[in-house]
Amino acid sequence: MLGFGGKVVMIVAVLVMLGVRGSGAEGRKPVLHRVGGGQNTWTPSVNFTNWSSHEQFYVGDWLYFGFDKTQYNVLEVNETSYDKCIDTDFITNVTKGGRDVFNLIDAKPYYFICGRGYCFNGMKVAVNVTVAPPLPPPSPTLPKKGGSPSSVGGVSQKMILLSLLAATFLLCS
Repeated sequence: MLGFGGKVVMIVAVLVMLGVRGSGAEGRKPVLHRVGGGQNTWTPSVNFTNWSSHEQFYVGDWLYFGFDKTQYNVLEVNETSYDKCIDTDFITNVTKGGRDVFNLIDAKPYYFICGRGYCFNGMKVAVNVTVAPPLPPPSPTLPKKGGSPSSVGGVSQKMILLSLLAATFLLCS
């Protein structure tokens, strides 16, 4: 059996684990942006400037390009090539199978065009990627009408009760 010191260490360990579990210290989850807004919308019929102006892009997010790979492609280019629709000396050929993703790993502007002359028909998109703002601290759970909070610092009352029962058992055994 554990001595009194061992029991105290066990109780502290349980409480620390609960504190870490309930701290809500998770970061922002990456978002998959469907370029153009749909499943297969990397086409000349979409206004990509309008689409991107309504999106917020953060480091770690992904772009999804859905298209017919026999007709279109996706090239990452610099700003000059984007402005002039130059499809040579591109940075990256994103095209793999027509359902392609691109990870936005740096806070900077990214530029994509479709080669084969389609850039001149509007198949180009620029996205400005920024660092996500820090998540707000978790707000304390307010008591329900006529009741008590269902959690404290993100830890449910059931977990607190179970921890107290375990601590009592350890101290009494």
